[in-house]
Amino acid sequence: MRNVWIFISKYNAFFLLIIFLVISFILLVNNNSYQRASTLNSSNQLVGTAYERINNFTNYLNLGSTNDSLAAENAKLKAALKESYFNDSIVQGEVKDSVKLQQYTYIVAKIVNKSIHQKNNYITINRGSRHGIKKGMGVISSKGIVGIILNVSPNFSTIQSLLHNDTRISASVNNNIGSLIWGEGNYDSRLAILKDIPNHVSVKKGDLVTTSGYSLFPAGLEIGRITKTGIKGGDSFLDIEIQLSTDFSTLQYVYVVNNLLSGEQNELESQNKTE
Repeated sequence: MRNVWIFISKYNAFFLLIIFLVISFILLVNNNSYQRASTLNSSNQLVGTAYERINNFTNYLNLGSTNDSLAAENAKLKAALKESYFNDSIVQGEVKDSVKLQQYTYIVAKIVNKSIHQKNNYITINRGSRHGIKKGMGVISSKGIVGIILNVSPNFSTIQSLLHNDTRISASVNNNIGSLIWGEGNYDSRLAILKDIPNHVSVKKGDLVTTSGYSLFPAGLEIGRITKTGIKGGDSFLDIEIQLSTDFSTLQYVYVVNNLLSGEQNELESQNKTE
């Protein structure tokens, strides 16, 4: 305490100057409208800037929960699209009884691990069997196809990525069905190959490639666009290169496709093997 008083007494002139300056400033602002308005405007600007920066920082901290909320909302919107319904129409004479049945729902999941530069790539997500995920379900992103559920635990699942030598996706271009694969010596995460399209089919650079509906995915989902096409010597099929819509390098959220009619379809098709 003694040292404090010594310090104050040593610099008392400085402290008196500060006090007089503050008093003078208060008197100036209170008794002059122009200075008062200028001071208020300046203080409002300072306070507004401070609040803006605090708000930006708070928003940054909440990005995770915001993204989770947006991804969940996107899953609901995807389930409401017409591609997610099965049109069960019955025509009897002149009467048509049309009923739309929900065929696809979507489970949103966040990626917790992934690879994109291997010959066979996998993705791990934070959803598992207790969330309704089963082996063999298709997985998509907001822009395209991601892969197929491979293994499932209660809280996690692994995805056999589209960037895998064994992944085959039924795809369509200009109403012609082919098989989409990845690899074959070119392990670029942005490119894939569309096979089994006859060489008499007219396709060109920029044509859209979508899911055919003959696999785990609803028909019409974007896969990518043609970047190169040609015919190998003596081959009956086109050699088509696709630029994928899904950017695997920045992928954070995915949607697991739940086909509500898959059980009925699989049970029926399994009877073909026993007959």
